[in-house]
Amino acid sequence: MQPITHLPGSSALVLDSPHSGTAYPPDFLYACATATLRGAEDTHVEKLYDFAPALGVHWIEAHFPRSYLDANRNTTEIDVSLLDAPWPDPVETDPKVLSKVRLGKGLVWRTMDDGAPIYARTLSVAEVQARIERCWKPYHAAVAQAIDAARQAHGYSIHINCHSMPAMASSHATDFPGEAHADFVVGDRDGSTASSALSSLVCEHLRTLGYSVAYNHPYKGVELVRRYGNPAQHRHSLQLEINRKLYMNEETLAILPGFESLKTTLRGLVDVLLKTDPRTL
Repeated sequence: MQPITHLPGSSALVLDSPHSGTAYPPDFLYACATATLRGAEDTHVEKLYDFAPALGVHWIEAHFPRSYLDANRNTTEIDVSLLDAPWPDPVETDPKVLSKVRLGKGLVWRTMDDGAPIYARTLSVAEVQARIERCWKPYHAAVAQAIDAARQAHGYSIHINCHSMPAMASSHATDFPGEAHADFVVGDRDGSTASSALSSLVCEHLRTLGYSVAYNHPYKGVELVRRYGNPAQHRHSLQLEINRKLYMNEETLAILPGFESLKTTLRGLVDVLLKTDPRTL
C-alpha cells in the first residue's frame, strides 16, 4: 500500500490528515493489543473531510498509523531509549519539545496515552531510518508541494492540519492529564503560524454554531504547522482538533449519529475558508 494519498487541488486551501492511517505495516512488531494501539488513531477524520477534494481543496492523508511514525513530529524528536544503538543524526534538545518525547510521544511512539508500552523490544536505528524514508519524507513533501502550489496560484495559502482528540486527556497524552477537552481546539502556536485574524475567524465561526472552542490550549499545533506556516509570507497554517465524542464511540470506534451533522459543520467551515483571503482580514 502507498504510504500516503495526495490529491492536488485548485484552491488556496490545503487540508492534511497525518494521524488517521489504519494500515499497520508487517515490520511494526508491536507487543500491545491491536485494539489498544488503535486508540492512537485520529479515527475517521479522513471520512469527515471526504467532501473536500471535490471542492478544489488540496488533500493529503497518511495511511500508516501514527504510532508507527508520527508525521506531526520532527525527525529530531527521537526517543533514544527505544533504540539499540546511538542515533547518528541530530536529536532535539529543546525542553518544551522533549516533554512529548518524555511522555513516550516522539517521532516513534514508545507508549500509549495511558503509559502502556508499545514494544517489548528495542528498535534498530536502521528500521527507524526506514520509517522516515518510507513515511515521513513523502508525507512532508506532499504537504510542502500542496502549500507551494496554493500560494503560487492565489498569492496566499490556508493550511488546516486535521486532527481529533479524546474527550478527556489521558495520563501520557498532554501536560494536562484528566482535562476535559472542548469541542474544538484551534492552534496556531501562539499566533506564529497563522494570522490572529484568521484564527479568530475560525474560532468565532464554530462558536456561533454553538460549539465550545479553545484556542492554543491544550494543543498549540506541532511540526506540520510549525514547519509550513509563515503568515508574513501569506502562508497560514492552523491545527484543528475535533473532540471524538462528537462523532464516534471512543471504545468501539463506531461512528455515532452526530457524525453527519459534524460533517455538515466542517463543510460549512471549508466553504468559509474557500471564500476567505487572509490578506483582507
